[in-house]
Amino acid sequence: MSTPSQGNKDATPTPKELREQVEPTREEAEHTPEEVGQNVEAPATGADVTAQAKEKAGEIQGRAAEKATVVSDRIRDRTSQAAQLLKDKAPDPVLDKAARTATQVREAAARAGQFAAEKTPDPVREKAESALTVAKTNSTPLMAAAAAFVVLLLVRRSRRGR
Repeated sequence: MSTPSQGNKDATPTPKELREQVEPTREEAEHTPEEVGQNVEAPATGADVTAQAKEKAGEIQGRAAEKATVVSDRIRDRTSQAAQLLKDKAPDPVLDKAARTATQVREAAARAGQFAAEKTPDPVREKAESALTVAKTNSTPLMAAAAAFVVLLLVRRSRRGR
């Protein structure tokens, strides 16, 4: 794995940068024993521990949802950057071939989809539609992976001819 240069902000983060991102989470975890001690003392003072636990769970759930959103946004950004880099670096004949192949795949998928729609029971069709929705939501990573796969196949094929 290569270390990103100082000027390249789009590069993969270094281990040091990843550790710096995780530090706030560790600090939160260090405060947890104090909070547990407060929760243990609470019944002695007559406080409602269940309400406090629910409140804490809500706070933690909210923070976890925020962090998940941030991470998923980062992943989408990195994937789109990788797809753009792949487009920029790939030669035009490779991109043309990938576009033609993608068109052929779309047409074949449409024909298969029509055939499947005619023969598939309703409950199975509903599950397939939900899977399709998920795939459409994550289309950039899927297209980047497909383009990388096509490039890999073309490179392997050109090397075999040598």
